[in-house]
Amino acid sequence: MSRDFERDIIPMARTHGLALAPWNVLAGGHLRSDAEEARRAETGEKGRMILDTNWMRNEDEKKVCAALEKVAKEVGTEHITAVAIAYVMQKTPYVFPIIGGRKVEHLMANIEALKISLSGEQMKYIESVLPFDPGFPSAFIGDGTTTIDLLGSAAYQDSWPLKQAIRPGID
Repeated sequence: MSRDFERDIIPMARTHGLALAPWNVLAGGHLRSDAEEARRAETGEKGRMILDTNWMRNEDEKKVCAALEKVAKEVGTEHITAVAIAYVMQKTPYVFPIIGGRKVEHLMANIEALKISLSGEQMKYIESVLPFDPGFPSAFIGDGTTTIDLLGSAAYQDSWPLKQAIRPGID
């Protein structure tokens, strides 16, 4: 749920053609539907609590999960974790997320992510759920994807198309 990776790491990797291996893509098990959280509360199956003793989702996590659930319905999957993995893999080129799981169902959802192709609108929708501050200097000079008027007054800016992430093909 944290997008800190987008501040410096993604622009640097994009510029230099580097691969990325982000971890905690599934938010330590906090990506789940309201129904799944209710089921866990009823059965007492809280989940693993190694780094965080609170197994319940906070309000921001619930908002992100609701957005992932909406997109999951649009792409025809029941696994919001598959949508989360697809989002990370399609955000920028050469992304190889470190993901885990302790059940066969987790593995199947992880594999399903490889079949999901998110549209630009779906990517923007997921990103719009929570505010994102790119921080300095990106908030001032941009991330290299657009030209900046302030810089344009001092020098010529040559924009090159960005390499796109790999997306699954449609049969």
